[in-house]
Amino acid sequence: MPPFGKNPIKPSCPQKGLCQIFEFSGPANMANPVAPLIAGLAVAAAAYAGKYGIQAWQAFKARSPTARLRKFYEGGFQPVMTRREAALILGVRESTPADKVKEAHRRVMVANHPDAGGSDYLAIKINEAKDMMLRRTKGNSSAF
Repeated sequence: MPPFGKNPIKPSCPQKGLCQIFEFSGPANMANPVAPLIAGLAVAAAAYAGKYGIQAWQAFKARSPTARLRKFYEGGFQPVMTRREAALILGVRESTPADKVKEAHRRVMVANHPDAGGSDYLAIKINEAKDMMLRRTKGNSSAF
């Protein structure tokens, strides 16, 4: 009687090492019939992932170089200051309340004050931006 766990139906093998590597397994001895299905699904999933990875890479390469970098405000000052430009100078939004505008003006002016090595021209523009944001412009005839 064969020992427990051994397959009693083994082909005769003249080369002992080769038979140990390639054991006989026929239809009656199939260990797991689901394994080929799982392997096929894994291959299909890898193919789809590769396909979408290649598409994403091509879309990334097709972008323009300027879209990759953060866009900053270009150029110098406008001839006549607008609210948008004033907000950009002070680093606030156009709809910022007056107390936040004054706080931003102080922060920017401390960094660019002429007495601290800043430019007179920049100090004038920063003050003009504060006046524009607080609606104190030369063209405004209202006292309020």
